[in-house]
Amino acid sequence: MNGISKRTMALSFVLFFVSGTAAAQSPFPLGIRGMTVGPVESSLQPGRGYGSEASAALLDYLVEMGVNWISITPFGRIWSLSSTEILMDFEAPYEENREGIKRFVAMAHERGLQVLLIPHLWVETFGWRGEIDPGSPERWAAYQASYRDFVLAWARDAAEAGVDAFSIGVECKSWSDRFPDVWASLIAEIRAIFPGLLTYSANWDEIEGVVFWDLLDFVGINAFYPLVGPGKDTSDQGYRKGAARWVKSLARFAAAVDRPIVFVEVGYTTRTGAGVDPWTWPEDLPGVAIDEEEQARALQIILEAFLPEEFFAGFFVWRVYAHLWDVSQEAEWGFSPLFKKAEPVLRRLYRETYAVDPAPYSLEALGIFDLRRGARFELPTRRLVGW
Repeated sequence: MNGISKRTMALSFVLFFVSGTAAAQSPFPLGIRGMTVGPVESSLQPGRGYGSEASAALLDYLVEMGVNWISITPFGRIWSLSSTEILMDFEAPYEENREGIKRFVAMAHERGLQVLLIPHLWVETFGWRGEIDPGSPERWAAYQASYRDFVLAWARDAAEAGVDAFSIGVECKSWSDRFPDVWASLIAEIRAIFPGLLTYSANWDEIEGVVFWDLLDFVGINAFYPLVGPGKDTSDQGYRKGAARWVKSLARFAAAVDRPIVFVEVGYTTRTGAGVDPWTWPEDLPGVAIDEEEQARALQIILEAFLPEEFFAGFFVWRVYAHLWDVSQEAEWGFSPLFKKAEPVLRRLYRETYAVDPAPYSLEALGIFDLRRGARFELPTRRLVGW
């Protein structure tokens, strides 16, 4: 038995005997207070990616915020929605990316952070990965063979790096509701390679159709839930009513699949109407105004609605980047909560007691991580890199 499986068993042991019956349904010893860390892998930006000195400063900052898990998102790339070949050299050579991730995982573990690795797909031309459709049965088989090679490569790397949890896919909506034998075979192969916890990162409107939840350890959702519809009430009351509806729906779903739920992605852009169609990039909307208060309000309302629920094991905020001070990866209206009004909201929520936490609640007593670790940072009036 290697180190990661021992760690996973130890965490489950602590959970069962400390948390009580309800939380024992979760494979985690306490609620996930997570942050997604995106890559800065471009060869044009050396020294900013996973495993760099800059990424160490980011991890220190996240620990000081109260984060106890990070997710990392290496990418493969596919030319179009009808292509069958996934290439591993996204922005930089695969070997370079995998070595950077190994360093980054080690750096996270040194700081007491747990790590979820989620291999993503980037479509080079127009389209969303959830609409991939190679066409004929023969082309689907070719795509699935390439997908298998892509995911198994990262599963091996994750196992070698000692990653704690692994996602077998992201938003495979066009085929997660069929090909059950293909999925079962792939999951069995991943289990043989990777000894940690397994999930799948389903789009929020995809979860009901996924045919393999029973083969995984927890339900992962890319939870870009609209809090209200277009033209509806966007007040606090309106947002809270919308969040309550999603809580009720997911409570039924969690009971049906008998798995805890983790928001492996949850976030809102920094704009007016952030809770309406939150997946829509502001550049595709007319008359967008930057609004930090709106981003903070939407995040607070959705998370406060779910944290008291025993089926809800935690969340990963979407997202920050591997270089703490780099704003070149997204516009000012993007998803990152750092150095905005959303950051103090998250700092408070990370430190609150969740329904799945053990009682009495103490992160330090469990030895999971130390909130006091890391330097204190003053919030700048403007980040410097990328302006």
